[in-house]
Amino acid sequence: MVRALAAMLGVLGLVATAPAGSSWLVAAHRGGAALWPENSPMAFRSAVALGVDVLEFDVHLTADGELVVIHDATLERTTTGHGAVADTTLAQLRTLRLRGRDGGVTHESVPTLAEVLDTAGPPVQVLPEIKTARGGRRYPGVEEKVLAALAARRFGERATIQAFDEATIRRLHELDRAQRTMLLVSGRRLETARAEPPEAVRWASEVGASDLGMDHRAIDARVIAAARGARVRLSAWTVNTEPDLRRMLDLGVDLVMSDHPDLALRLAGRAP
Repeated sequence: MVRALAAMLGVLGLVATAPAGSSWLVAAHRGGAALWPENSPMAFRSAVALGVDVLEFDVHLTADGELVVIHDATLERTTTGHGAVADTTLAQLRTLRLRGRDGGVTHESVPTLAEVLDTAGPPVQVLPEIKTARGGRRYPGVEEKVLAALAARRFGERATIQAFDEATIRRLHELDRAQRTMLLVSGRRLETARAEPPEAVRWASEVGASDLGMDHRAIDARVIAAARGARVRLSAWTVNTEPDLRRMLDLGVDLVMSDHPDLALRLAGRAP
């Protein structure tokens, strides 16, 4: 009976989702971009070995309709290639190598979504962000493809799909009303809308998102209170310094995305 009640409350967002003894979930942002080449197979394997709760990464669609994990809509910054991901086939991507933070060429290649999901065995959760193509164009059918990949591996509650684009969130809910989603809100959006930070909670609720991901610099006690009142799980990105991580810990956010997941784990009392 107790387990059944806990499970029900968890679906409603009323119980903590962090592991026992921890006050937050730690997500390796782009696999832990300060520690390993971002969005690389090495990063995801290493983050899992480190003990993170969540793998966070970005999803684009290739010219031949394959889901691949890379942050930018173009290849120049993080790979040895050139041009748009949307104009490149998977076979062409396989010939490229990822660059490290210093710009040096590594032996790592751009992984597919399937490969990253296969790295995230239970109980590791995933936070795939559906990106847009160059110019902000939405990839046709990308929501269906991402949902199918997650369903094939039975991720269920272990997956929360992120997007800045509200139309993407709405499309995901049209396809699967039970899917957890996260609306991402930047400080720039708040400034453009001349909105106070707690308004982001309302935006997430109105679009039907179970989660809200915010630039950590915009999060304050008012946002925490609004999220609790709306039963929305609150995530902070991208939190990389000890003072900022401690502030998020003190405020009580539910999840932190960090390029330094090792530091986030240590501050949470879960030193690797």
